[in-house]
Amino acid sequence: MPRTSQPGRSVSSRLLDVLFAFRPGHSRLTLADLTRETGLPHATVRRLALELVGAGALKRAPDGAFTVGIRLWQLGTLAPPSVPLRTAALPFMDDLHTALRQHVQLAVLEGTEAVLVERLPAGNAVDDMSRLGGRLPLHCSGVGKVLLAHAGPELMEQVVAQGLTAYTEHTVTDPARLLEQLDECRETGVAVVLQETTPGADSVATRVLDDEGKVVAALSVVVSAGSVDLRTLRPAVVASGLAVSRRLGWHPSAGVEEAQSDRSR
Repeated sequence: MPRTSQPGRSVSSRLLDVLFAFRPGHSRLTLADLTRETGLPHATVRRLALELVGAGALKRAPDGAFTVGIRLWQLGTLAPPSVPLRTAALPFMDDLHTALRQHVQLAVLEGTEAVLVERLPAGNAVDDMSRLGGRLPLHCSGVGKVLLAHAGPELMEQVVAQGLTAYTEHTVTDPARLLEQLDECRETGVAVVLQETTPGADSVATRVLDDEGKVVAALSVVVSAGSVDLRTLRPAVVASGLAVSRRLGWHPSAGVEEAQSDRSR
């Protein structure tokens, strides 16, 4: 829900409200849209939006709608979780994409969701819910399960407390069963998801490690359900994940930073 105008709130917090109204699927907003999204008075939104246009953070189209400006985009490219990671991952994602002709995606953990920081779509592949910059649930997506498995028990408890939403009839909503899958993922470094997020879409995902052995991202391939023996995809996906990890400075001697199993608590 948008935050309403509150006494004592700083100008900077209101500016951030306006900026954060822009997100995947909401990249072009009118003043009315911004007013609705932020909960701020129309006059306040107009003043802040025009200030951001003047600073180059937003751009105003001839019809009055606003989009993200080039200076804000340039600032976003400096975000440390995405720039080195994407640079390291793209060559290997390209190889997977070329070889398999399927969706290939890279995600990082943010809060209780997985955020796609890179995605190479395949035009004739299965239609799924993923998009660049979009968010996926941790409990039922391939990249999500990899990230959740290596994030520790506190996050698992938070995800369960929020409720394990059933996106399809195949979604695992039993916490005990999910824990079993996460245990297996920690052991193998791989998560296999069968139509849990999107009907007709399976995925194979693996972890990406930094120089200290910490899981910083998850890499996956998404295919049409039943179109491929997923066991044949695992070696290529795992090899790509390890290759990206090496580009980030990881070495087998660093191992994998362990996340405590919930079962031991």
